[in-house]
Amino acid sequence: MNFFTCSFGFMSLGTFLGASLFFGQIVLASKVKILSELPIDNLRNFAEIFGIIKNGYVDHIEDEELLQYAIEGMLSSLDPHSTYLDFNDLKKLHEGTSGEFGGIGIEVTMENGFIKVVAPIDNTPAARSDIQSGDLIIRLNNASVKGLSLSEAIDIMRGRPNSELLLTIIRKGDHKPFKIKLTRTFIKMESVKHRMIEPGYGYIRISTFQSRTGDSLSKAINTLKENNNSSELKGLVLDLRNNPGGILDAAVDVSNTFISEGKIVYTEGRIRNSSRAFYAAPTDILKGSPLIVLVNGGSASASEIVAGALQDHHRAVILGSKTFGKGSVQTLMPLDNNNAIKITTARYFTPSGHSIQAQGIIPDVEIENINISMLKINDATQLREQDLSGHLEHSSSSKQKTKKDKIEPISDEELNVTIPLVVNDYYLSQALNLLKGIHIIALNNL
Repeated sequence: MNFFTCSFGFMSLGTFLGASLFFGQIVLASKVKILSELPIDNLRNFAEIFGIIKNGYVDHIEDEELLQYAIEGMLSSLDPHSTYLDFNDLKKLHEGTSGEFGGIGIEVTMENGFIKVVAPIDNTPAARSDIQSGDLIIRLNNASVKGLSLSEAIDIMRGRPNSELLLTIIRKGDHKPFKIKLTRTFIKMESVKHRMIEPGYGYIRISTFQSRTGDSLSKAINTLKENNNSSELKGLVLDLRNNPGGILDAAVDVSNTFISEGKIVYTEGRIRNSSRAFYAAPTDILKGSPLIVLVNGGSASASEIVAGALQDHHRAVILGSKTFGKGSVQTLMPLDNNNAIKITTARYFTPSGHSIQAQGIIPDVEIENINISMLKINDATQLREQDLSGHLEHSSSSKQKTKKDKIEPISDEELNVTIPLVVNDYYLSQALNLLKGIHIIALNNL
């Protein structure tokens, strides 16, 4: 991908660990206009402070380094997503566009000086170690992240495959921080996965939005239809939980897979080409079959575009918990020194005009985080006399003690059975039940 093209391309909707996803529109403003609008008095103040630091600070700092600090501070003060990028940063950014990079597999942002987890990426060390959306990373290898920029923190988290990284994490609801040790690996993201839940009912998981996600989604749906004896599906679950986002075009393609007409999303900004609207073309590959979209606090950016579009068009039922609320668009702008800045240039809105920024998508059916466990009672399948409080002891021996049955989680291996869907994935089980209900109602209305 050419970073410095002036044509409108992809807009970044999220920042992966070690690399942003996709970006696009390059805008070069008129230098004459910029100079005419510079606040001269404020610049004099800046120059005065610069001189004081240069001559009076305890350590000598080169002018170039001091000015870079000023630029980085100016950008990071705007929002968590605007940043200064040098050549190495651009290289890592480019690596991320391929969907392949080294690291631990999380999307992160900055919050109050700490690293905040947006979402772990499927099948990565972070996901396997139970890192959760909303976790705050306060230390990297026992060194505080306070004072680090997001780019600097990412540099520390990236590294050679098989090398180790120690994270110290604060999680909402826990009384004290805890540590997780991860082994870095080469991460290759598989954007779309699919399977049949039950005959007639399909399941598709989108873990991130890449350039070919729309095509992969269409192929997955057609495969599910083939697995359903080449018949239309009775219903489909689209899983966007812990999906940190991706490129805008992919979000539009995914939405258009299920929407036949009307607006999908629009953006509003101040610079040229930052205000745009995207519309659906006649598609709906499901031909009106019921659709449930699963979301949670780790569903961000492009995921929220899809959920918001399907919700506003009444094409799907959104089920889960409130999404992350990342509704801004970042643009990469090259500088004369071959570096660049990534700056927030627009907000995006759902078809009905709802701004997702810092608000998120509120599901139609809200479900809090619920874990259901199967329990077993040793040597018993139903209530017995000895289970009753105050029961009489067996009279053959006054010394005989009544054995108390121990309740403990059941294991799949012990019973040699398949764990029910309601235990394995409560969200998905409720989505399936809802799909069946919608299908029954549709049949009765024929």
